Parts: sequence; structure tokens; C-alpha cells
Amino acid sequence: MKFVTGLNCHLCGAAYPPEALWVCSACLGPLEVSYDYGAVRSVMTRSLIESRPRNLWRYLELLPVEEPKTGFNSGYTPLVRATRLAKELGITELYLKDDSVNHPTFSYKDRVVSIAATRAVELGFPVFGCASTGNLAGSVAAHAARLGLPCYVFIPNDLEPNKVLGASIYNPHVVAVAGNYDDVNRLCTQIADRYGWGFANINLRSYYAEGAKTMGFEIAEQLGWRFPDHIVSPVAGGTLMPRIYKGLREFKEIGLVDGVLPKIHAAQPEGSAPVIRALEAGLEFPEPVKPNTIAKSLAIGNPADGFQVVKVVKETGGSGAMVSDDEILDAVQLLARTEGIFTEPAGGTTLAATRALIKRGVIKPNESVVICITGNGYKTAEVMMDRVAKPTQIGRSFADFEKAIGSHLNAAVGAAK
Repeated sequence: MKFVTGLNCHLCGAAYPPEALWVCSACLGPLEVSYDYGAVRSVMTRSLIESRPRNLWRYLELLPVEEPKTGFNSGYTPLVRATRLAKELGITELYLKDDSVNHPTFSYKDRVVSIAATRAVELGFPVFGCASTGNLAGSVAAHAARLGLPCYVFIPNDLEPNKVLGASIYNPHVVAVAGNYDDVNRLCTQIADRYGWGFANINLRSYYAEGAKTMGFEIAEQLGWRFPDHIVSPVAGGTLMPRIYKGLREFKEIGLVDGVLPKIHAAQPEGSAPVIRALEAGLEFPEPVKPNTIAKSLAIGNPADGFQVVKVVKETGGSGAMVSDDEILDAVQLLARTEGIFTEPAGGTTLAATRALIKRGVIKPNESVVICITGNGYKTAEVMMDRVAKPTQIGRSFADFEKAIGSHLNAAVGAAK
């Protein structure tokens, strides 16, 4: 915490000490961590960062912990140059920030939970938990197991089975609530207040959110210490996009990267798009919706940081797009077919929205674009079962193979010639 100066309200600017606080007592606005950027600038250099292990802690001076306690293999995920996908989309420079392979639970949540779990220990919370649409539950449970923390994760009772398993395997207390994510979050807020437990995305949210900045840090570093023209991010509770932007601004503030900050765009499914609807209506604060989408990890009808997302989109000159469930699943298949990456529907949402933004002319063919892929498709594999070809059944002989496959083989050979 050497470079942390405290917590500040995002709405009214009121200052607080860096304790177990998450909401402003003056205006009920969210609190975020502030830093002494002058002091950070004096010690944090490109060469220092590059000399460190390839995990999120390489940016320690801009993270709000006393000493890292978990997440030593989290972060620094691949930034994939997607040439085949770019050609299909009609653009020249496209990158995929691929958190579908993040460690240990294959989503971007391992970034934020590494910070929240470390801070939970430092602040002395007796129990570590979360309200989750799936990915966060798995990450909280995994990091709690590594730290030996008692753990409770609360989920909607219609969550995808693989995500339930992905949390349960770490042996937390899994509580399935009869309701949607917003109902779960409301209940967890009451539990945190009554029992004094530490919830990653509620009373630890000020610290948890800082972990999302590391995606922005990595994008700039992996591009050779430069900014792209565009970043497209999925929006659920609104944690990720504003912190990517904060991370990029911080790098510029301390002199690590020069140039124009990117335009940042929001992606949401049509069935849960309060932020996009707010942008279209010219609203400052999104109005809650009742989610109904196949992209369950984005099914948050009342995003906690929705107003910050709206602000970032407007401030950067960005835009937004909402896409149908069919477009989402089409995009999941497109990404797998062109780049060999299997993402969950949240990633399909981001790619489908990017496609829409290109068609609208918001993203020009010669501009550089980074798409944020935040979760792994194997967690939600059931949504794609009816969209893939069934295996070709054959006997054990070579003749069986030639009989079943021969025509396809001959066509392939002819095409190759």
C-alpha cells in the first residue's frame, strides 16, 4: 500500500482511508482507490516491469495490497494477433486479449479476485465470498482454497452446470438463490452487513475492481508500449471497462505510454443491455432491466458500475452495440473456426458487437482493434451442442473410412490442387 493515498468517491470526490469501505457516506457513490502518481512515476519503469514474472503483480506499484498472497500465475494472458478473423471482418489489425486461458479458473475474474482475496486477508475478514453469475464463483472458491479461507459463493439457481461444478470442486459453501443475479447481489449485501463477511464484489469492490486494470496494462505493454485505436469490452456489472480505461490513463500519467487513448466500446446482449439502452437514450444512469439472454455471465440487469461505463464510452468517443443470442452464438463459432479460440457467450457478445460496430462504420478498416475475450467456452459448452456437426460413425476398417469419408477427401484434394 506504499503508493495508495486512500479511497475517493467516484461521484462527489469525498476522501476516505483505505479500509473496508465501499460506499460513500455522503452521497452513496462507489469508492475507488487513489494513488500518488508522482511517487509511482519515480520508481515504475518499463524495464522494471519487464524484469518481473509474467503475472498481474508485475504492476504492483499501481495495485492496492500490502503484499501479494495469491494470483502468482494469474494475468499476463496472450494478446493474439487475429489475422484470419480480421480478414473475415474486413479490418487489417485485430487482436484478441484472451483471458479464456487465465489461471486458475479460465476467466478474467482471476485478476480481480487475486486482489480481493489478498485484501480480504489483510483486512481480517473471517469469510470470503461473492455474488456471482458463474465465473466469479469459481475464481473466489479457487483463491479461497489456496489461502485456506472459509468461503461462501452465492449464485442464481439456473446457472450453467459446468460453472456450478467449476466452483463446487474447490469445496466452498455454494448457495443457489431462487432469483436472478440482482436478487443474489441484494441478499449478499445484507449478509455482508449483518455478519461482517468479505464479499469480493460488494464490500471489497473498491479493491477488487483494481485488478481489472491489469488487462489494460497488459494490452499496452504487449502492443509494444502503445495504445490501440479501439478496445471492445463486454459489460455485465461494469467493473472491467472503466478499469481498463483507468489503467491506460495511469500508464499515460506516469509516462510509460504516450499517444492518444483508445475509443472504448461496450458490448451487451439484447436481453440484458441496460448500458446500451442508456447510451441510445442519452441517459447518464442506466435504468434496470430484467435479464433474458443465453449469455448468463452478462445477465446483470442493474450493473453496479453502469454509470461509469456510460461515462467512459462518452469520454473516449466510443460507442456500444447490443446483439441477439443467435448473433452471439454465431460469433462463438466464428472465433473458434478462424482463430482456434473457444469462448463462452460473453466473448461471443464482444465479437458480435465488434462486427456490428465495423458494419456501422464506427471502426474503420485500417484502425487497430483489441477485443476482450473474458471467459472459456468449455464452461458453457451445452449452449453450442446443437450448433456443431455430429461425429461421422464408421466401422473399424479402412474400407469403412473410404466409404464414409472418400467423397469429402477427394473434394479436399481437388481443392488443394
